[in-house]
Amino acid sequence: MAVDVILGLQWGDEGKGKIVDVLAKDYDIVARFQGGPNAGHTLKFDGKKFVLHTVPSGIFRQQLINLIGNGVVIDPITLEREINNLIDAEVAYKGRLLVARKAHLILPTHRYLDAAKEASKGDKKIGSTLKGIGPTYMDKTGRNGLRVGDIERPDFMDRYTALKEKHLGLLAQYPAIDFDLKAEEEKWFSSLKTLQSLDFVDGEYYINKAIKAGKKVLAEGAQGSMLDVDFGTYPFVTSSNTITAGVCTGLGIAPSQIGEVIGITKAYCTRVGGGPFPTELFDETGEFLRKEGQEFGATTGRPRRCGWIDLPQLRYTIMLNGVTQIALTKIDVLDKLETLDLCTAYSFEGEESEDLPYDLCSYEIAPVYKSHDGWQTNLTQAKDFDTLPINAKTYINRLEDLLETPITMVSTGPERKQLIFRSVTEMA
Repeated sequence: MAVDVILGLQWGDEGKGKIVDVLAKDYDIVARFQGGPNAGHTLKFDGKKFVLHTVPSGIFRQQLINLIGNGVVIDPITLEREINNLIDAEVAYKGRLLVARKAHLILPTHRYLDAAKEASKGDKKIGSTLKGIGPTYMDKTGRNGLRVGDIERPDFMDRYTALKEKHLGLLAQYPAIDFDLKAEEEKWFSSLKTLQSLDFVDGEYYINKAIKAGKKVLAEGAQGSMLDVDFGTYPFVTSSNTITAGVCTGLGIAPSQIGEVIGITKAYCTRVGGGPFPTELFDETGEFLRKEGQEFGATTGRPRRCGWIDLPQLRYTIMLNGVTQIALTKIDVLDKLETLDLCTAYSFEGEESEDLPYDLCSYEIAPVYKSHDGWQTNLTQAKDFDTLPINAKTYINRLEDLLETPITMVSTGPERKQLIFRSVTEMA
């Protein structure tokens, strides 16, 4: 069986967690392939809200195995907090939540470094979540990192101490900040016991044996494609590969094993933190989208920047990911608007282009907009595509045509049941 992929096509916060949760019932394994606790996947069902940062979004489906892959970086403190929330919700996770031994650990000094480096940048901050993600991936590529499997080694404490001392040496380069390292270490070592209570696996062998045995695997990404370290809006990016290619390195599977690639996009656009955002709105419409969409970061609580949907950007990430189908989320946020704008091209340096420039940070981009009539109808109760108002259906079909990719799912609210699946005839 091929591995199907779900990932975000914008700057994150597209609603991946909900889509994974809904689709997970048709799979045997849900596997996170990259990122760390800087991700926040929000799920709502049965009137309850859950936010996951490290645990895969299939954990609430009782029959499923959930794998934290080798491409993920793990903060034991955050993971323990998530597991305690699962216990409170009476979710049976034992034996269903597995951790790849090659996943890297976030140490307290990684977070210390992250905060010190960001504070030193002043007004040139990149908008780090201060979770220690960047320093952990730097140690990974620098061949200094600690991995989950190292916990089982007799010299684990020696390895921990050596990496900690390296970090303290680096911290001497930065101005002092308020960080209680002793208290954070106490919490870290305490939470390590919870991590050790989970099943560790050699992730690459586990997932390939599952594929060979005919198991259906759904790979879950974190952040969004525009935050990819290679192809995103560098340097305002995360520290991992958030695109489909990251599935292969983040789980240990061959490219030939990739099946469906489901890209998630909002019906508008948001971004958290610094960096270019061509369609950002600074007017009352932007504020409306923020309030109506409850656009505040699930991980940081920071208000998200909001703007119109950006089709050049989406075409770019559809191309990079090999997207085979799209899930359109939060269309209900647009319910009250009389007119919608769609960015169909960019204007920069006196020319109009449907392609992104080499470096979005280096150009003054003027979005080229085309308008679309709104529907001014509450979509949250819609049961199928036919019950949507004509202008909403036209908007979806127009996006599909311009993106040259089928929109197979339309989310009309945060709950599991608020997801419309489109048939082939409806997409014709």
